Amino acid sequence: MSSSSIDDKHSSDEKKGNVELEVSVEVVDTGALLVSGDAELDPAEALRVRKKIDRHILPLMCVLYWVQFMDKTTLGNSAVLGIKTSAHLTTDEYNWLSTIFYIAYLVFQFPQNLALQRFPVAKWIAFNVFIWAILICCHAAAKDFTGLMVLRFLLGACEGVTTSGFLIVTMMFYTRREQGVRVGYWSFMNGFAQIISGFISFGVAHIHSGPLEGWQWLMIITGLMTFVIAVCFWLYFPDSPTTAWFLTPEERQIAVLRLKGNQTGVENKHFKREQMIETLTDPKTWMFALFVAFTNIPNSLSNQKPLIVNSFGFTTLQTTLLTCVDGVISILTIALGVNVAKWSGQRALTAFCWKIPDILGALLVMCLPWSNKIGLLFSLWVSGLGTTAYTIVLAWAQTTTAGHTKRICTNTIIFIAYCVGNALGPIMWKDQYKPRNRVPWGVALMSFVVGMSLILTIRWYLARENKRRDAAPSEDTKYEHVCVDRIAADGRVEKVRVVKEFLDLTDRQNRDFRYVL
Repeated sequence: MSSSSIDDKHSSDEKKGNVELEVSVEVVDTGALLVSGDAELDPAEALRVRKKIDRHILPLMCVLYWVQFMDKTTLGNSAVLGIKTSAHLTTDEYNWLSTIFYIAYLVFQFPQNLALQRFPVAKWIAFNVFIWAILICCHAAAKDFTGLMVLRFLLGACEGVTTSGFLIVTMMFYTRREQGVRVGYWSFMNGFAQIISGFISFGVAHIHSGPLEGWQWLMIITGLMTFVIAVCFWLYFPDSPTTAWFLTPEERQIAVLRLKGNQTGVENKHFKREQMIETLTDPKTWMFALFVAFTNIPNSLSNQKPLIVNSFGFTTLQTTLLTCVDGVISILTIALGVNVAKWSGQRALTAFCWKIPDILGALLVMCLPWSNKIGLLFSLWVSGLGTTAYTIVLAWAQTTTAGHTKRICTNTIIFIAYCVGNALGPIMWKDQYKPRNRVPWGVALMSFVVGMSLILTIRWYLARENKRRDAAPSEDTKYEHVCVDRIAADGRVEKVRVVKEFLDLTDRQNRDFRYVL
């Protein structure tokens, strides 16, 4: 039975004069059986449970996100450690190693998101992490372009699960006010990844003996680190607050009840076709997707930066250490940005402001004299501050979407757009544009401007929709008297009322839903 059948059943029951609607548990959210009726939430208990959730899931999320980004960007550090020479790669072939990763990421995005809905989230993520740990280690054995292309394709297929899965987990465990900061916490681990990867690269760059080169040691070390994290994730990460091993039955109820104000529930394991259709016809889905696509065209810089810094005249060892600065900047700016968005309540305007340094940095890199190496280096760092805007908007898209299938489909579209942007980006870094690379920087500048325009457009659209809902007549009561059967502790089947927030309604179906701006 789909969620639309609630409406159908309500219509038929109205004709019979019935008030109460009984629906299948497949229709409602998984949290519905834990939280029913008019249960009240004790703020002190809610805070205690939230802190307990933070202690048990945030460290693992942060460490895994750090490792996955480090794995993804090992290609950039490998470039200055000799992989291009060892594998006899041309510039175009090297760029294709980045592009093929995102093509695979795109192709497997829908299957991965569908699997995240059908299977236990944590176990599915951990399974993929096991596979990509092996793939990273296998990079060290690749001797040519073909072998590396196959490995990068398979790596992209596996890593496509991480961000989508983490967004789902964050929505499951945290309130709308908490979500943006939590997304920021695991997102700025990208910065730690750059720092750690830079130091590992610096270390292996000193290896000049033995059968393995520095870039091969880099792949093996990061692959083994990933394998250890995969084991920890499989053993200790929960699939849902309704089954979290570290929460007591009472704490699970509190964890779910905390989410009532989100109007989005926890999850629903059944794919709902009508929610997929709604996703495809919702304008904000495509506006968020466009933003992500344009924002990630310049993201090709992540694998190009070591080569660009090296081209400024810095040695290989200096370059490996200077890439650590990007990590420090990423940590500080994301930590500040997500907290500004939280306390100001202005996600769109905060993201818009954080994109301004991107434009400044791109203009300086294009216009400063080539002899000004320090100025060019600082300009390169400034152009990366806008990563914060992407993090904020990614969380914003989740908080403005309700209905589990709709969230899954929205994530699929957004990350397909992410793949398109990242796949197109590396193609523009050609030998003919070196050393100034003004053409790719011009494309990056255009992408920054379009992204800023889209942020303001999305905010205008959502604000208009909120005003329209505020001015509309009060919602009828068709979702106020829905019940499901539950097995009581003594084995009896009892009927329990399901509150609207846990009916797995979409943001369009639930007229009480208001979009955060």
